[in-house]
Amino acid sequence: MFHIPSFDPLAKAEVIPAGQVLRQRGARPDSVLYLDSGCVVLGVREANQLRHQLGMLEGPAWVDAAFVLAGKEFSIDMITDSRVRVRRMSLQAFRDNLKTLPDTVLALMQDMANGYCQQTETAVSRLAQDAETRCAQWLLRHAKQDDNGSLRVTLNQRKRTIAAQLGIAPETFSRVLRHLREHGLIAGSGNVLNLPQPSALQNVARI
Repeated sequence: MFHIPSFDPLAKAEVIPAGQVLRQRGARPDSVLYLDSGCVVLGVREANQLRHQLGMLEGPAWVDAAFVLAGKEFSIDMITDSRVRVRRMSLQAFRDNLKTLPDTVLALMQDMANGYCQQTETAVSRLAQDAETRCAQWLLRHAKQDDNGSLRVTLNQRKRTIAAQLGIAPETFSRVLRHLREHGLIAGSGNVLNLPQPSALQNVARI
């Protein structure tokens, strides 16, 4: 992800099995991790499963230094893809190390870290937009006119089944429906959803 030239080789190493979450989206760094060996997957987890993979990191490398440098929350999940060996540095020790660097080098590293974080946030945002687009397309495809000429969709399947058809997690499907409801693009309760603004929903569906 991001490389910094120095690390205390005497720092105690931790061995972590595959399938463990090293960093979780939305959390703030409480330390800095250095990956001695093994692979870490970068992506988006939903319902305790990796739904979207955005990259992979192989040691030796810093795992999360970019987010610490940029002063940001983690925008992606980081999960061990194999047995890994990591070392952990406190935030204070990490920042003390940075103070030994020339100002121009530190400024360059911070700019690179900010750019990385922005690109990652954009990638995650696009994933959410794609899910919203697919949901909007599904709603329009299954919409029927009622006696008043309004459009409505009857959910004849469980939301989990519909989500699977769309290739998204059930939690994502529920979140998108809530978002559409908050923006007045769907209304109603239970299994019947009204579409009061079909043209606006078509914009979301990119039709």
